[in-house]
Amino acid sequence: MKGLLKSFVYAGNGILWCLKNERNMRAHFSLCVYMYAYLLCYDFFTLSKTEWAIILLVNALVFSLEIVNTAVEKAVDMFTKEKNEFAKISKDAAAGAVLVSAIFAVIIGIVILYQPEAFRAMFLYYKERVYLLLVLAASLVLTFGFILKGIPTKK
Repeated sequence: MKGLLKSFVYAGNGILWCLKNERNMRAHFSLCVYMYAYLLCYDFFTLSKTEWAIILLVNALVFSLEIVNTAVEKAVDMFTKEKNEFAKISKDAAAGAVLVSAIFAVIIGIVILYQPEAFRAMFLYYKERVYLLLVLAASLVLTFGFILKGIPTKK
């Protein structure tokens, strides 16, 4: 049982390392936070259980491939000191897998979340509460800082 618990701790450490050190992981994470906040905290969008499952699955796929991409890059870097065509192909292919999954996640999101009435309701909501639009804008600025700079650490 202790070994099983340790494996979860190691996996969690890997996820956190990627979130702290990989800009693209922070971008995926940030976009998911906004999306799930709107889907869970407001009633603008209506989703079936199947649509929820699809959204959760494609998000899991993107996150998983981002983590695998990081593992491939770090393993290749560990064994390759000089330029190597196969090392480049390995890293580019892993990054390409993430890109393909992210593109299809966006397409799937558009197909599921294209609900014009929901966007009209959001527009009216923010039109009546301009201060919340300013809060959203401020949160986006902070989010871009998080994506680009990462989590501030003590040196």
